This record gives sequence, structure tokens and C-alpha cells, in this order.
Amino acid sequence: MYAEWPSTLPHVIAWRSTVPPGTPPKRILPDGCLDVIWQDGRVFVAGPDTTAQLAAVPPHSRLFAVRFADGVGPSVLGVPADELTDRRVPFDALFSPAETRRLAEAGDPLAALEAFTLRRRHRPDRAMVALAAGARAGAPIGAIAESCGLSARHLHRRCTAAFGYGPKTLAKIMRMQRAVAMARRGRPFADVSVAAGYADQAHLARDVRALAGVPLSRLVR
Repeated sequence: MYAEWPSTLPHVIAWRSTVPPGTPPKRILPDGCLDVIWQDGRVFVAGPDTTAQLAAVPPHSRLFAVRFADGVGPSVLGVPADELTDRRVPFDALFSPAETRRLAEAGDPLAALEAFTLRRRHRPDRAMVALAAGARAGAPIGAIAESCGLSARHLHRRCTAAFGYGPKTLAKIMRMQRAVAMARRGRPFADVSVAAGYADQAHLARDVRALAGVPLSRLVR
């Protein structure tokens, strides 16, 4: 069973999961975020992914996590996102043994994760928040850069540090997320390709397979 909800902290999603016996590996799609995850007393950081990851979790496992959106994660963790891209990093590789024990041994892991975030959070980078919002809405990257007063080169550097990859990759991932969400609501794939901003249905199919590793039809099933 999986559930997620907005944290009391801005730009943060809280989630939890329990794994019944017989649960197949879960396909986790890239989303431009990074997570700090407590799993059965072990704590690790899941960096931003460029392609889907298959997570095989032992039966009866419990997971609690905070997911950082809008590029705020690196300021909490003190590490640029591109150092974590496509990686799963033990928490104690980034933080002290005392900080790690505080989370790993917490009676309420989610409360401990949110308290950790609250202690370390900084004011979000408004340009990166705007970039994320624009990418989710399908706005052209050039227009986003101009509205933020950033050159293309400066935007790329800031985006890579905040999200783990450049703005074009971020926009492609957000477009795929929009397309999958529409398709899961039952919209025909041809309509999805137009509404999500693809050139045609073949373009939609190529991008989803490249990012998710499987066809859109399988994700919808």
C-alpha cells in the first residue's frame, strides 16, 4: 500500500509504503525530485533519476520518506543534485553517525524526516521554483529563462545543481509525467500526444519508452 500527501513544509511531499507478500518490483518513473527514505531502519537518499528504476523491496517492508520537489533538496542535503543523479546513497555517507542514528532509530520515522528537513531547509531558489512550474506546464525553456532573468548557460548550470540534469531533460521528464497522468485517466493516446506537447503519437511513444523503459500502454495497465 502506497500513500502520499503534501508535507506541512513547502515544496515537500511526504509518503509511506508497506509491501505485501508477492508484490512485484515497482517501476519508479523519473520526476525531477529526490527523496530521503527510511526503510526498515535503514536511511538513504534516492537521487533524481534520468530513467525509470525498478525497486524490488522485501515483503513486509515499511518505508517512510520525504520527497523534495522544485529543486529544494540540494539545499537541505548540502549536496548538488547532479552528484546524486541516478544514485542511491546511504545517509551516513552524507551526514554524521549521530544524525543518521536519529533518523534510523526514530519511533516515528516520518516525523523525524520532517524535523530533519525543517532544521536544514533554506529559502527556496525562486528561479528554480519557477523553472519547475514552467516545465510542468510545458512552457518553453527559453521563455522561462527570460522570465527569470537568466541566460541559457546560467539557467543550465543552476538547473543541473538543483535538479540533477539540465532544463531540456527536466522539461522532457515533466512532459512524460503529464502524458502518463493523462493516459491513466483514460484519454486516448492520440489526444495525449497533442495535449502533452508531442509532435505526434510516435514521438510520445519514443519518449515514454526511452524514459520509462516500457511502452505507455504497459504503464497504463
